[in-house]
Amino acid sequence: MPFKTSPQKFNAAINTVEIGSGDKKIVLGGESVYPFYSFDAPIENKPVVGVEISDLGLENAIAGIAEYYAGATTMAEIAAKAAAMPGASFVALTFDGADPIGANKTAEECAAVAKEVAEAIDLPLVVCGCGNNEKDVELFNAVSAALEGKNILVMSAKEDTYKTVAASAGLAYGHKVGAESAVDINLAKQLNVIIGQVGVNAANIVMNVGTAAAGYGFEYVVSAMDRIEAAALSQNDAMLQMPIMTPVGSQAWAVKESLVSEADMPEWGPQDDRGVNMEICTAVAALASGSNAVILRHPKSVATVANLIDALM
Repeated sequence: MPFKTSPQKFNAAINTVEIGSGDKKIVLGGESVYPFYSFDAPIENKPVVGVEISDLGLENAIAGIAEYYAGATTMAEIAAKAAAMPGASFVALTFDGADPIGANKTAEECAAVAKEVAEAIDLPLVVCGCGNNEKDVELFNAVSAALEGKNILVMSAKEDTYKTVAASAGLAYGHKVGAESAVDINLAKQLNVIIGQVGVNAANIVMNVGTAAAGYGFEYVVSAMDRIEAAALSQNDAMLQMPIMTPVGSQAWAVKESLVSEADMPEWGPQDDRGVNMEICTAVAALASGSNAVILRHPKSVATVANLIDALM
């Protein structure tokens, strides 16, 4: 008996958001089908993979990642190697050094690093903060001004910071705005609504709806993404039709399976392999649940996930 397909098509679509410029720009979203359902309708813009680097350089990098960047001593050199990583479509610069309880770099220092990185790469740039809301507002404003015209994505505008971040990055300097919420469809929608009320067009917003490492409450992430995707497409909810970018590396490399050394747990095998496996599993699950882009760290993870995307499209 022949198998008859029953295409599931929707009249709605995920917004397209462009980051960067020229031949290397990335376009997120645009699909009108569920993730990787290219058999139901064409998916013009495939999901992409980004490489995360830190303004602290290789200070806290594990051996496998540090090995890839061997010989790179400046942020420009590290950024250039990240951009050249097989499978990379963009670079994500995280300002760990801005944390007030850490190096406490000034906003001006962060802007200088961002400018150095931007000038060293030909890929789009995503900028991530240190997690301290007050400091992130300062550094996002400085970085947005320093990189005016670069069409970067500034992550993240949160419930407590969206007014300043959206007004600065999105309106004053013309960058894209990352809306960061905490694994809840209602919180994600509300944040999109209020960022829009500030004046940022929906076509300039990318969602970060939250994540976790696989096995660490990731079922909540899957549930939230599935509900967002369903509401965006089947219910044509315009306030949930922004593409999703998921920072995976920071979560995957922060759990015990990735952190514990082989010397401490020899039965677990090489630390590098464990971290890569955790990063790949988490990234693939995020993509299958609706993420349009994932941010990773390890070159093996980047290449593997990028190759998988190509094979499924």
